[in-house]
Amino acid sequence: MRIPLTKLEEARVLLQQYFTPTPVTKATRQSPTDDAFFMKVETGLPTGSFKVRGAVYALSVNARTRTIAEVTAASTGNHGAAVAYAGRLLGIPATIFLPEHPNPVKAQRIRDSGGTIVEAGRDLSATIDAAYEYARRTGAFFLHDAADPDVPAGAGTIGLEVLDQLPSVEGIYVPMGDTALIRGVTSAAKQLKPAISIIGAVAERAPAYFLSWQKGVAVETPSADTIADGLAVRCALQPNVNDVCALVDDVRLVSEEEMLKAMEYLSSDEHVLSEPAGAAATAAYLKDGNRRRVSVALVTGGNRAPGI
Repeated sequence: MRIPLTKLEEARVLLQQYFTPTPVTKATRQSPTDDAFFMKVETGLPTGSFKVRGAVYALSVNARTRTIAEVTAASTGNHGAAVAYAGRLLGIPATIFLPEHPNPVKAQRIRDSGGTIVEAGRDLSATIDAAYEYARRTGAFFLHDAADPDVPAGAGTIGLEVLDQLPSVEGIYVPMGDTALIRGVTSAAKQLKPAISIIGAVAERAPAYFLSWQKGVAVETPSADTIADGLAVRCALQPNVNDVCALVDDVRLVSEEEMLKAMEYLSSDEHVLSEPAGAAATAAYLKDGNRRRVSVALVTGGNRAPGI
């Protein structure tokens, strides 16, 4: 379902208390065709990714209506860091569940924001189960990135900013992990400009949401073994699949090699540091043979693990 513009604007006003809009910048090296390529760079936000938008907004909304003594989250890293950051802003202790052997850069972001880390499970699905059990046992508020109704509104403020900054945009490329980002961005962009195209980018080795989008039903895959830990989703959720099928125009798979090449392009040509998931939308744009339009790729995170 589309998020009402009033809710998206409310999220924008709240988030403006904490950070300014991120830039839309034109690529320095354009393709030989007559298209124009821009990047919406989210890596300068606190914790180094777009996730603080959804976490700060969702935790703020819930803290207004209930007493929250503790917040918990399950994450491969960026959402956990965002929840820890939001908890520090609002004076709420945060306990963050991560899969075993997490990205050390993202784990340090969580510690820097005062979050307590618990490693549990070999993949995100098992980690989510552990966080649910912890919330049930302790009464902590579980801010679930994929299921929380307020997180997409915070993420959707990116769509508002893109249309403000580049009214001529005709296509937005968006990484697809748990889908909160693409659901929020699409809700905002299509209400402001109905003809706009939204293209999702899914890691080839974590294809649950790509397969779900194709079939129209939630798919669970045996594994999500990708360098793009921010896209490493194994179990799609049916309500999210319904929204993606209703709102998103196309979904593309990107390989490990394509994400690495996009990271190198962003670093060498555009001087933008990205992690694999953060470069996935750029990878989808670079391989797209039908991009004769003004396009924006979201560069969503820069917390690259050592050795990548």
